[in-house]
Amino acid sequence: MSLAIGAPSSSRNMGFDDNSNNKEGEESSGVLETLDEDGDGGVRIGRKMSESETSMYATDHEEEEDDENGTNKLELGPQYTLKEQLEKLEPDVKFLNLSILSPGRPDIVLSIPENGKPKGSWFTLKEGSPYSLKFSFQVCNNIVSGLKYTNTVWKTGVKVDSTKEMLGTYSPQPEAYTHVNPAETTPSGMFARGSYSARSKFFDDDNKRYLEINYTFDIRKEWAAT
Repeated sequence: MSLAIGAPSSSRNMGFDDNSNNKEGEESSGVLETLDEDGDGGVRIGRKMSESETSMYATDHEEEEDDENGTNKLELGPQYTLKEQLEKLEPDVKFLNLSILSPGRPDIVLSIPENGKPKGSWFTLKEGSPYSLKFSFQVCNNIVSGLKYTNTVWKTGVKVDSTKEMLGTYSPQPEAYTHVNPAETTPSGMFARGSYSARSKFFDDDNKRYLEINYTFDIRKEWAAT
């Protein structure tokens, strides 16, 4: 009798526990079973999204809106051919040094200060001597067209000489160019000797100035000691 009475009780407890476990499993998996509210005899089954799935949905939705608004689109600048890029580069001329050439003596090589203003007397010439000026320079970025040299000389505030020389047109290259001006002869005599001030300029056909040097020099009876 005790076994017969106890059996149904055990069976009912087991059935109740199974239903409870199934319900908890459904809730934990996000599946919900609802009643037949419209009376058609069917059972509606819905799925409740977890917090992580909700967050992923919101992120995807925001990215779609960003794409529509163009916020995630990569904007590229204007594209140019190599020829167009070279044409946009401004030519640059860097003067390395100035040399004074005179037959029968060593060349006088003068460095050019960055500010274009040598300190003191830059060089000394012997009166009545032939000489030539040689320029060494580099051309970068683009072709420089119609490079010119002008030189104006004053003595005691009075202009005594003015020179203009066409150097030419040069393309960019790593190696330095050299240009030698036609030979000249320094003046001679008591009134020729003394100190002079001068200004040299280098510019191109577009009047772009690459260098201006303001300096002083002397004409003496003899060359300066080396």
